[in-house]
Amino acid sequence: MASSLTTFTDEARIALDTLSGRATGLFSPSLRLGVTGLSRAGKTVFISALVHNLIHGGRLPLFEAQKSGRIARAFLEQQPDDAVPRFQYEDHIAALVNDRAWPDSTRAISELRLTIEYESASGWSRMFSSGKLSVDIVDYPGEWLLDLPLLGKSFADFSHEAFEMAVLPVREYLSQTWRALSAETDPNADADEMTARRLAESFAAYLKACKLDERALSTLPPGRFLMPGDLEGSPALTFAPLAGVGDRRPRPGSLHAMMDRRYEAYKTHVVKPFFREHITRLDRQIVLIDAMQALNAGPGAMADLERAVTEILSCFRPGRGSFLTDLFSRRIDRILVAATKADHLHHESHDRLQAIVRRLADRAVARANFTGADVDVVAMAAVRATREGTVKQGRETLPVIIGTPIAGEKINGETFDGKTETAIFPGDLPENIDAVFDVSGADHRQDSADPAIRFVRFRPPKLERTAEGVTLSLPHIRLDRALQFLIGDHLA
Repeated sequence: MASSLTTFTDEARIALDTLSGRATGLFSPSLRLGVTGLSRAGKTVFISALVHNLIHGGRLPLFEAQKSGRIARAFLEQQPDDAVPRFQYEDHIAALVNDRAWPDSTRAISELRLTIEYESASGWSRMFSSGKLSVDIVDYPGEWLLDLPLLGKSFADFSHEAFEMAVLPVREYLSQTWRALSAETDPNADADEMTARRLAESFAAYLKACKLDERALSTLPPGRFLMPGDLEGSPALTFAPLAGVGDRRPRPGSLHAMMDRRYEAYKTHVVKPFFREHITRLDRQIVLIDAMQALNAGPGAMADLERAVTEILSCFRPGRGSFLTDLFSRRIDRILVAATKADHLHHESHDRLQAIVRRLADRAVARANFTGADVDVVAMAAVRATREGTVKQGRETLPVIIGTPIAGEKINGETFDGKTETAIFPGDLPENIDAVFDVSGADHRQDSADPAIRFVRFRPPKLERTAEGVTLSLPHIRLDRALQFLIGDHLA
């Protein structure tokens, strides 16, 4: 898939950019780490916790360089790309630590450079290594990544797939209004701005309905329809799939011709620059997923999440090149698929969560024909908002998690005020993983009953302080394992 997303001219520009970066890296080694995921998967929290733990010497027993005491210090530096917004680490940490509030979600691309000074474990490496690594962390919405497959699809392909997806059981009810409007629209009629606008707004409303917590669907291109930014209201975002269009050239001046042209403009001016300027420059990648929300919404949402991960993997450039090819082209050689919010479960269910994500990732890798890179999975919480305990219920002892639910969260009819700590039995993940992905017999009606598994969102924890009053680093679950997989070999 990735090889079909660029032209010869694009590849030439990518080669020049890569060569320039490699030349700089000879004197200042760097690693570009992409962080993506679909909304509410915890990208902002992951980056903030990663940086906070490294700067403050957090508890990272599975991160070998930290465990062995070889990291002298970690600190923030000016990022290399002046045209990319800076990831506002300080603001996000203030929200987590001082306000005990989760920071705002990723709405656009941002970047941060974290530099690590370390001592190599190998005497040979110490002779030739500077003992310094800059990690350029690139944060971008997963919704934008899901646009990349559009580069290889015509407007007719896009329309056909959109309607095919819209009649799936989990989406059929949500897409009714848009499909009805499309059915009464003649693609061969004269182009009309208000008709185009009504169709685009109806299509966007359908995508937004799919994204709501109770549905938790993931494959929702075009991504800028959900996060328009400064493109809102522009012709490049005022288009929609049309029913019944084929591969024949549309009549000039028709609604079909207008939609086709705007779709191509979206790809040219929005999608392609994002791929060329950011995705092709990555060395490592972590894909964060909110499997909890998909599990809440049922097998249809899990199937859609698998589809989204497949689309994401198909857009990366995996592999390991030779010394010569690496001068002109970057390849992603390690990808981590991480299920976030593991702290919403008792640790007894973590293995099941990880097994579910392993199944999802393995199936996505097979469907995307993804080869050439190491792919691993982990169940983690970049910031652990709960602790564990037990409660007695009659003769039975139940494992619970203890934390402060966010104001407005509900359990069994009780609404929390955001201040009261409580113990919650979150339930158990199913032992039979196949049932999680089985959409046959699943009820997708709008009035379907609540799922058997229900998770509650918690506020960030109060940070512990030492006797001297020093604030400790943010607690986590398996953040150290993620770090070891993503950058540990570069600090060996």
